[in-house]
Amino acid sequence: SLPRHVSAFANADGGELLIGHEDPKKGGKWDGFEDPESANGLVAHLNESFGQFGILKLSFLSHPNRTGILLLIEVEKSAQIIKVPDGSVYQRKGAQSLLLDTPEKIRRVEIDKGIFKYENSKLQSDETELSNTMAIIEFMLDTVPSSEPLPWLRKQKLCLDGKTTIAGQMLFSDEPQIELPKTSIKVYRYKTKEKEGSRDTLDFDPLSVEGCAYNQIYAAVKKVKEITEGIPIVGASGLEKISYPEVAVHEVITNAVIHRDYSIDDDVHVRIFDDRVEVESPGKLPAHITAQNILNERFARNPKIVRILNKFKNPPNKDVGEGLNTTFQAMRAVKLRDPIIEQRENSVLVILKHESLASAEEIIVNYLRDHDEINNTKAREICFIGDANKMKRVFQKMQESGLISRIPGRAQNKTAYVKGNNFPKE
Repeated sequence: SLPRHVSAFANADGGELLIGHEDPKKGGKWDGFEDPESANGLVAHLNESFGQFGILKLSFLSHPNRTGILLLIEVEKSAQIIKVPDGSVYQRKGAQSLLLDTPEKIRRVEIDKGIFKYENSKLQSDETELSNTMAIIEFMLDTVPSSEPLPWLRKQKLCLDGKTTIAGQMLFSDEPQIELPKTSIKVYRYKTKEKEGSRDTLDFDPLSVEGCAYNQIYAAVKKVKEITEGIPIVGASGLEKISYPEVAVHEVITNAVIHRDYSIDDDVHVRIFDDRVEVESPGKLPAHITAQNILNERFARNPKIVRILNKFKNPPNKDVGEGLNTTFQAMRAVKLRDPIIEQRENSVLVILKHESLASAEEIIVNYLRDHDEINNTKAREICFIGDANKMKRVFQKMQESGLISRIPGRAQNKTAYVKGNNFPKE
């Protein structure tokens, strides 16, 4: 069964197999190999079956109070479909390695990994409809004025057999959502810092940003900027306007549109909270890309959309795979926390937190430069610390170092702090 599990992990998000140790749920018995040579047969079998794919990392583990050694098999997420020796294909779902026993199931994995380019799928629209849109006319005049729209669209394979493709529709239809209704960008504003938004905290009905990919991206970025700039935030000097680097928002939304899985019947979702912006894009990370290596690896699920969008005047993408890297750099430049990237079951979530890189101590010191005193509630507001006890420990540490001192004679619920003997001079 070992090859089955290797195939399953490689065709999902990777994973680890530990040979010589029983499942903890069944007792967790340690039954390791006598020495590394004892595992030679198993290692040879694994290398013969999967060595050419470069997805395995093997190592031995030992314990001072146990006899024998364990074989740890680390399986990386693969850019291709990994089969077992008999040609079967498996995929990990939860705690199971499931056989993909139909062409449809295997095609789903091919789409997830970006092997099958769904952007090339034909639609019902006649190619002539795409050759006379405002989007294609403006593009041709700006970029290839010597060509005619229809021959150019055919040459770029954006029209096939007289029909438009998904890539063609998203790039050059004025209203691609007529035929592809779940390709909008939905924008939500939740007046809360809670983990999940709710109907009660929704500030207004979700906005739908439609149109071709180019117009969508710029319109969505503009709308997010308008909304976020209207969110008040408690700063060291009182209420301030929240501000995210526009380039960071732009790159995340651009990535969501151009790298999304267009086979999934869902929109891109942009959720604006009091303390963060979340952008959720349909589809798993493709090929061998993971949340851990995404800044260093390159793969385009929709290479045609990526390539041609880059030909537009003032392209939203630079076609060099630097989108999220730029986002990280932009957030760091204004001393905000690094973006968070999460792989969900059928989507990728990027979170931009409006949370300062400055330590709580630095924030409190800066606040006391302009204010006479500070209490736990105010400190938690400006330091983005939700736990009162955690904030109390920060105060205790600052008291011990003489940075602040507690105001004497006040009741417990009126506790506040002022500058201490060692408060730093400006």
